[in-house]
Parts: sequence; C-alpha cells; structure tokens
Amino acid sequence: MGKLQGKIAVITGANSGIGLAAARLFVQEGATVFMTGRRQPELDAAVQSIGQGAHGVQSDVSNLADLDRLFAIVREAAGTIDVLFANAGGGTFAPLGSITEEHFDTTFATNVKGTLFTVQKALPLMKEGGSIILTGSTAGTTGTPAFSVYSASKAAVRNFARSWILDLAPRKLRVNVLAPGPTSTPGWHGLSPSEEAHQAMIAAAAASIPLGRMGEPEEVARAALFLASDDSSFVSGSELFVDGGSAQV
Repeated sequence: MGKLQGKIAVITGANSGIGLAAARLFVQEGATVFMTGRRQPELDAAVQSIGQGAHGVQSDVSNLADLDRLFAIVREAAGTIDVLFANAGGGTFAPLGSITEEHFDTTFATNVKGTLFTVQKALPLMKEGGSIILTGSTAGTTGTPAFSVYSASKAAVRNFARSWILDLAPRKLRVNVLAPGPTSTPGWHGLSPSEEAHQAMIAAAAASIPLGRMGEPEEVARAALFLASDDSSFVSGSELFVDGGSAQV
C-alpha cells in the first residue's frame, strides 16, 4: 500500500518542475491529486503524463476568484483535502537600485498573497490532522545578489508556517516548509538571460553546494512525500532543506 493511499492532495504550480514531480510521486503512492497551473496547454500535458489519479484545474494563485473556483471543483469532486502543497511561486533577478513596483507586486502576489489565500481558502476542506506544505527556498535564509525581493517573499512564507501551526493547533493540522536549493527545473533555468549566463549560473550553483551538484525535482518531491505522509506525523512548523547542504555552510 502506498504512503498516500486513498488520500486527496492539491498541488499548486504542478505543471512543471517540483510540483509536477510531486504530483507524479503522490499518485504513485496512492493519492488522487488535483494539479494547478496558469497555462492550460502545459497543465494538460502534465496531467496526461501522469494519467489516472491526476486532475488539472487551470488557476493563478494570485487570483482569488481562480482559487475559489479551484476549491469548488475539489469540493464537488472529492469533498475533502488530506494534503495541500502550496507550491506555486517564482521570481526574477533585480538588483537593489533597479527594483520596480511591478517586480515587487508580481513576486509578492504569487509567493506571499498566493500562498496565504491558497491555504486560507483550502481550510474548510482540510481534514483534521492533515498536512499543509509550503514551498520556501534557501534564498529565504541566505543572502542572494539581485534576488532580494524573491528572498524576502520566501522568508515571509517561512514565518507563515511558524504562525499558522498556532492558529491551526485545534484542528491538528501540520504546516511545514519545504526549502529547495538550486534545483534543475524550467523555472530555475529560465532565470538566465543568455546561454553564457546560464552556464555560469550552473557552475556557480554547483560550486556553492557541498554535494557538488544541483538537485533534481524528484529529490525534492521525495521530501514533499515525507511531509505529506504519516512518516512526518510529529513534524510541524519545520523547514526541511533539500539543498545539498548549500544553506548550511
């Protein structure tokens, strides 16, 4: 029997990268998974790649009407949620001195507002004792040049977990943060403006990681499975780094 046999999971930002890898693994472990993404064709392809047990709902987590529609669909189809993986997020480089209001608003709308309202709007469906996973980042702990807005947004996500375990204590809901380091995802690779910059970024990332390489989405997904399953039944409010040691030295 799988670790999530018979469970209902919702994963935002599941059309690629870590979210897609987690959705695939959760289905393999017996869950029914509702996957979200902003781009319908990409989401459809992701759902099709997993097959039975995966369901796609197009939505943008920064749009509250989209979130209402998402959870209405989940309520109608499944009734409850056992695992909520608030994974959708993103960011772009902008050094201090060139940060624009649009850059700030876009980053915080997805990473902070989106995470907050994804969780809040899911609460009526969450089963007592369920698991909520928030995607953070090593950037929320360490300094990163030209990445301060993204880093600050992920630091906010970290504190959400610390505060929400107190708010949700009566319902025995666990809230944990999954903090990946540099991971080989389309979003990470898309940060580079050129192939030369891309190769330099890969080399710099590998050099900063004690294990000497970037992570793979499947490695982060396995950590998400731990937080989603009963294996982590006494883990709450934690930040689980999946970073090859990069934020620890």
